[in-house]
Amino acid sequence: MDHPACPGPDPHPHAPRRVVVPPGSVDTHAHVVGHGFVENRSFTPPPATAADYTAMLDATAMTYGVLVRVSVHGTDNTLLLDTLRAHPDRLKGVAVVDPGISDHEQAELHDAGVTGLRINTLTSGGVGFGALDRLEAICAEHGWHLQLFADPAELDPARLAKLRVPYVLDHLGMPGTDNRVVRNLVEDGAWVKLSGANRLAEPPYTETVPFARELVTAAPGRCVYGSDWPHVGCWGPMPNDGDLVDLLADWVPDPATRDAVLGANARRLYGFPDPIR
Repeated sequence: MDHPACPGPDPHPHAPRRVVVPPGSVDTHAHVVGHGFVENRSFTPPPATAADYTAMLDATAMTYGVLVRVSVHGTDNTLLLDTLRAHPDRLKGVAVVDPGISDHEQAELHDAGVTGLRINTLTSGGVGFGALDRLEAICAEHGWHLQLFADPAELDPARLAKLRVPYVLDHLGMPGTDNRVVRNLVEDGAWVKLSGANRLAEPPYTETVPFARELVTAAPGRCVYGSDWPHVGCWGPMPNDGDLVDLLADWVPDPATRDAVLGANARRLYGFPDPIR
């Protein structure tokens, strides 16, 4: 199996220049990368440490961060949990689990700060929709949400409408030639991450602006921002994470709505405290 090496992130993230990042802002999508990759993977990323990630959060003025279990580690959440335990006041997590996960393992995830489980059908190493019923039950028991990284053609609106837990679409819903599925899901209750611009377009990502604005208009209270640091599985021009925050000036031109996307919406979904005023 081919495991192409992908580049690391820009090592010098700059402060946003067009967007004022309010206190209590959240980067809802990033990964830490260690060693010991699964054989069934789509790429081979370089290490991405918690220290590097928190330095990026500091550079882009983010108070909080959400780490998502990267696909190359399969269902091994060890690095994720170690990182969350080291930063309990700043980081939450989204895990990837085998449907047969034990009650003890679930308790470990909960105690460490996990708030959701991910289904991923776009890169090898993930857990697919065959586990949806089991993962939904686990999330309902713990007050978690589901996170979906999938082609819109794989999404079943009728099944998703029956979920007992919130669900979040990664990276603008990974839109393609027909964006109606994603837009309709967001209108009907899905959350969506304003993230992944460099997965969908070339800099300066102008093509992403109209659809991002559609999603924000459809559900301003269920849109959240994510950097997608360290941009694993991407071989195009590497974005600077400060520029990605600044893209929100185009995606969410209204300042009050943009502040909610960066802060209040995400704090509500992931359980971060509001900033002290």
